[in-house]
Amino acid sequence: MKILVVDDEAAIRLLCRVNLEMEGFTVVEAATRQEVLPMARAEAPDAVLLDLMLPGVDPHDEWAVARDLRSDPLTAGMPIVFLSARADLRGQEEGSVEGPVGYLTKPFNPNELAPTLRKVMAERR
Repeated sequence: MKILVVDDEAAIRLLCRVNLEMEGFTVVEAATRQEVLPMARAEAPDAVLLDLMLPGVDPHDEWAVARDLRSDPLTAGMPIVFLSARADLRGQEEGSVEGPVGYLTKPFNPNELAPTLRKVMAERR
């Protein structure tokens, strides 16, 4: 299974990569909003691990990148697990983002990455 890890912090991407690869996942990475959609189209990941607070994203519209993914026919069905430092975001995407979603609040337990992604991917099926 291939996961697209999207976070502007290289240390977070590395932490996710190491833990997911230990669980048998293949990991591709993006650091900016501009990289997400082209990378998702090209790599066709089974799920996206998406930081909501990327540089260049309006802080009042954290769901913009997820909506970008959902509005493209090639990426619309990809499950998304949101990473955020804000614990109050769970459920706020209602009406903004449809489809299988999960949440991890930063700082997160790296051991929760694989089970959370597997759960969200199972919901897609």
